[in-house]
Amino acid sequence: MTILETFIKTAAAIPNHYSKMTSSEMEMRIREIKDQLKDKLFLPAHHYQKDEVVQFADVTGDSLQLAKISAENRNADYIVFCGVHFMAETADMLSHPNQTVIIPDLKAGCSMADMADIHQTERAWIELTKLFGDTILPLTYVNSTADIKAFCGKNGGATVTSSNAKSMVRWAFQQKERLLFLPDQHLGRNTAFDLGIKLQDMAVWDPLQNKLIYEGSDLEEIKVILWKGHCSVHEKFTVEQIHGFRQNHSDFKIIVHPECTHEVVRASDYNGSTHYIIEKIKNASPGTRWAVGTEMNLVNRLAAQFTDKEIVSLNPNLCPCLTMNRIDLAHLLWSLENIIEGKPRNIISVDEETKKYAIIALNRMM
Repeated sequence: MTILETFIKTAAAIPNHYSKMTSSEMEMRIREIKDQLKDKLFLPAHHYQKDEVVQFADVTGDSLQLAKISAENRNADYIVFCGVHFMAETADMLSHPNQTVIIPDLKAGCSMADMADIHQTERAWIELTKLFGDTILPLTYVNSTADIKAFCGKNGGATVTSSNAKSMVRWAFQQKERLLFLPDQHLGRNTAFDLGIKLQDMAVWDPLQNKLIYEGSDLEEIKVILWKGHCSVHEKFTVEQIHGFRQNHSDFKIIVHPECTHEVVRASDYNGSTHYIIEKIKNASPGTRWAVGTEMNLVNRLAAQFTDKEIVSLNPNLCPCLTMNRIDLAHLLWSLENIIEGKPRNIISVDEETKKYAIIALNRMM
């Protein structure tokens, strides 16, 4: 059983009385508790969170950024992480022993992270080393479980973010002849391609079939092995959407996240991490028009924040990240009231062995 499966199995259900409270009542109570706990509470929230949650955040940001900021806060006894499970794991690994990391809803997971569990990865490693020997270095996107980060740490690898993926892939090729990129094939493919690696020199590992998918004839030509995983939000943006948008809105610039497919990234004007997207739009000239290919909550927030520009979603029918959005006012309030009552729930605690090797992977990056 994985760390996440263990946590979810022991998760408690939120009491029914929260469903009878109005949003105003919950907001008032959250403010009261924040005032009561003061600096003993730190509340980071990911960019993709709902506005109803973000309004109470002490800081917003990307997953690793939030974990690092949380670790720098030595005053807080409780870090209530409004994000998804792997983000809270990283915050726990980087936090201090006296601090408790809590996630308001244990079922707030990440479909991408769930596409690479440790059992699949260890099986894959056995088969890949049979094929390629000791020529592979594993890299994992920080959007992965603590188990996968630890696997990379044990095997000489490291973590990467969407911001530093290029520099980390360059580093990997200084260590070994090939790399295994987990768990997002699209970020891996887009990054490697930008660094001059041909698509025909990349293969895909299918964890469900436990086999390598490669269209070439010579395995020695393979430089990058991409784990067959993806972001369920970003994979829904298509080239057809881009073509249709350009036909009707020729003056819009299209900017997407590199978790989108290779074809979408190539057809866009710009691509980059969440931080890159925010900064690009923030610094754009007034009056410019942007179609953004990333999570809907963030797109809507950008549109509300930068009213001197026109900002819309590349896919207006896209749903927000469903697992991220499991965290709402009710779950946030429940978490805080449990703390006040001295019975904190949904504590995220990574075991010491996993933590040791996962931090090695993180430190190789940082």
